[in-house]
Amino acid sequence: MNERRILVVAHAQREDTVAAALRVIDALRDAGATPVLASPDRAELAEVDPRFADVALLGHDVAEDDLELAIVLGGDGTILRAAELVRESGAPVLGINMGHVGFLAEIDRDDMDAAVRRVIDRDYEVEERLALSVRVKDADGSVVYETWALNEATVEKASRERMIEVVIEIDGRPLSSFGCDGMVVSTPTGSTAYNFSAGGPVIWPTVEAIAVVPLSAHALFAKPLVVGPEASVAIEMLDRTDGMGILWCDGRRSHDLPRGARVVVRRSAQPVRLARLHPTAFTNRLVRKFQLPVAGWRGAS
Repeated sequence: MNERRILVVAHAQREDTVAAALRVIDALRDAGATPVLASPDRAELAEVDPRFADVALLGHDVAEDDLELAIVLGGDGTILRAAELVRESGAPVLGINMGHVGFLAEIDRDDMDAAVRRVIDRDYEVEERLALSVRVKDADGSVVYETWALNEATVEKASRERMIEVVIEIDGRPLSSFGCDGMVVSTPTGSTAYNFSAGGPVIWPTVEAIAVVPLSAHALFAKPLVVGPEASVAIEMLDRTDGMGILWCDGRRSHDLPRGARVVVRRSAQPVRLARLHPTAFTNRLVRKFQLPVAGWRGAS
């Protein structure tokens, strides 16, 4: 039987996360699997507890393509980091929530031991989430930067006191131009993140669509848009912009945008794969995360 290699993603900033990581690593070893840590995580965890020092290193002892799955101990931010680590391999990501309620984590820490057993038994389903492909072109049309996003790609002003001037293009046709603080291009997964804060719509994960939301736009027609999953969304930095812009993807990867830069966002051919143990209604996640009032509900008739 082939050796099973499972990435564990955790940080050392909280004692309960460190203890949970040790439990997961021990459980994987007891089951005959090889736990793996990314280099920064192992260095950080080993400073707290030397037992982490002999865990296999991703990219050194174990290639990314050899990973079966990633177990993530943390919130949505840690899950985004894990998705980045396994992006090329397509290994599914299983989130175990260690703090505030999020939208990407599958279970809470109380169910952690059962979750690891189900991973060992391969008793989980894989849900594919739409991701974004993001390209930056310079004023000459040359591609100068490429990346991806699970939640959102945002074009923002780099200077606090200045707006950026942009023109929005959908499927190769100009839609409108205006001054604004920025633009958010979001997936359904990211609709409860920056998109939500910017006044964009909440989109159920099963819906295939892309949201385009202006940030503090100075224009009459600057409403949130929802376009089809195969649409191409482009944001151009107009020459009349006074200053620089910046592209952020999932709040983790950035690139400076001078005047004349063009950001093109499309659906990525490679989705992000999430491991699921329990089918949970997205409505329940919304109610729990935002503590929505549902008292008085009598149930479906």
